[in-house]
Order: sequence, then C-alpha cells, then structure tokens
Amino acid sequence: MRQLTFLAPGQFEWRDVPAPRLNSDTDAIVAPVAVARCDLDLYIALGVIRYPGPFAFGHESIGRVVDAGDKAGVAPGDLVATPFQLSCGRCNTCRRGFTNACEAYPFGAAYGLKPTSKTEFGGALSDLMYVPYADHMLVRLPDGVDPVAAASVSDNIADGWRAVAGPLKDRPGADVLIVGGLAQSVGLYAAGAAVALGASRTLYLDDNEERRAAAARLGAETAPLALGARDATGARFEIVVEAAGDPAALDFAVRACAANGVLTSVAIHLGDATPMPLTRAYYQGLTFHTSRVHSRAVFPDALACIACGKLHPETVTHRICSFAEAADAMSDPGQKIVFTP
Repeated sequence: MRQLTFLAPGQFEWRDVPAPRLNSDTDAIVAPVAVARCDLDLYIALGVIRYPGPFAFGHESIGRVVDAGDKAGVAPGDLVATPFQLSCGRCNTCRRGFTNACEAYPFGAAYGLKPTSKTEFGGALSDLMYVPYADHMLVRLPDGVDPVAAASVSDNIADGWRAVAGPLKDRPGADVLIVGGLAQSVGLYAAGAAVALGASRTLYLDDNEERRAAAARLGAETAPLALGARDATGARFEIVVEAAGDPAALDFAVRACAANGVLTSVAIHLGDATPMPLTRAYYQGLTFHTSRVHSRAVFPDALACIACGKLHPETVTHRICSFAEAADAMSDPGQKIVFTP
C-alpha cells in the first residue's frame, strides 16, 4: 500500500509498505477518506520542530472500516473517527480518562508521529491504517456529518474543545478570550466551541487577518492582538485560551484572566524555558493548565456538537487537496488543510 513518509523538512515521498493485517478480534483496518493537517504537522514540515525522518505522516482522520475482528465493535463500511493517540481503554490510566498516556503503549504513542514515542504506528496519509483495540478506539461518525468537515476532530478540534468545554461547564455563560497564533486551528476551534457552548462573550485576538476572519465566521468577536499597543488594564475574562506559543502572549493571557480565572495553554512553547508571571497568577488565584489533549476521552463530545449543528469546523478549513498533493501542500502556511484520496 502507499504511505506518505516524512524524510526531512520540506521533503516527503510516497513509499510502498506492507498492508496491515488483523492481529486480534478487537482490531480493525481503516481506509482514510479525509485527513486533516494538524498544526504540529506544519511546523514539522517547515523544520520549526526538528523531528528526524523517516516516518509515516498524518494523524487526524476520518476513515471507512474495510476489515474488523469479531469483537471490534465496528463493521466493514462504517465511517469512523480514529483518535490520533493509541490507547487500550482498559488500563487504569485510560479508565480515568487519561488516554494520552495509556499504559499499554510507549509514552507519546501516536499515528504519524514516530519521534514522540520512538515507535512507528503508521500514518493517516496512507491507503490503510491498523487500529488495535478498535472496540475502544473507533467512534462512528454520526449520520449527516461530513467527513471533510470533521477530519480534525480526533486532535485539533478536540484540543480546542477541551480548553473551553470543562471551564464553561463549571462557569456557564462565562466570557471567553482566545489569544491566537502558533496553534492556528486549535485556537480557532476553541473560539467555535466557546460560541457553541453558550459563552456570554467570545473574543478572539490575533494579528493574522485570515484567522480573524475564520473566527468571525464561527461567531466570535475579533480584534488584532497587537501586544505592544494593547492596554494592560482592559477587560478581564474568566476563561482564557492561549494558543499563541509566544512568551509575551502568555504573559498577556495571565494578565487578561479575571480573579480566580482559568487559563489553558494549548500551544507548544518551544524554548528551553518560558517565563511565567507566577506572582501575578498567585494573587489572581489563577488555575493554569497545559498538556497534550486526551483525544479519545474528549473528541466524542465535540463530534456530537458538530452533529447537532452548533459547531462548524468546516469554516476553519482554508484548502481541500487530494492525497497526491499532500507532499507539496504540507508547507502551506494557512490554518487548516484537509486531504482526500
């Protein structure tokens, strides 16, 4: 079968590799029908994050089951979302909802990201994907949901969702601020989720005009971030999402939190150390969270919100390409690409 393989920044090639086979009655084989480019994929392709190749690429996908074991919980023909992280659903960690650190796999186990776990699990930009523990991993796509629209649900959509869903559940109708930037689509999906979940106000700040336009289509208020000119005594928000990946933006996000507010950083801060104004955070009583998303535990709720028509991730997608164009399109700087076979 074909597999898109990352070699080095800006260098990809399609390789022929052995097709996967079922190893257990709980396994499934899935043929991807829509694969989204994760925000992280762009920075790997550009060399901003230095991952050594070669490895299979792509990890956000909707696919069609082509083979399944008797206990896989799915059948050939089913359209399914596949979490990008591998998890068993059986260990104590999974049962607690911490599916980004399943005890059955090396830490960081994921499709399309071999360097995170030092183990190759294949990638979504392939003819076929092998899905172990399919009875736990796979989630059927609700009727009426477009696979292209939902292609990012197993990672970036889920990542934006978790940044606001939990806080809004605890604080219904709270105001939400998103500081956009490096985690391009994650910040936008957070804005869309905040609107869908009934935030009283959703303000999206970003110096990128295209991303502001996407946030506006999702129903958010928008304005430039303009850190150097922004008034530090402006409005305070109970819920803040920092997607900029910039130390100055993180400092601003802390200052923008209301007393006893919640700040979630969904960006990867790439420096060896990132300054954090802990004294201010201490006196504000701020709750700060940063982590990789627990994909399998989170994305079904986001998928249900897409199905009910309140969340519209398709408004974030700026380009739809064929698999054949993936190698060249991977370095496109826009916020979200979806590839189809």
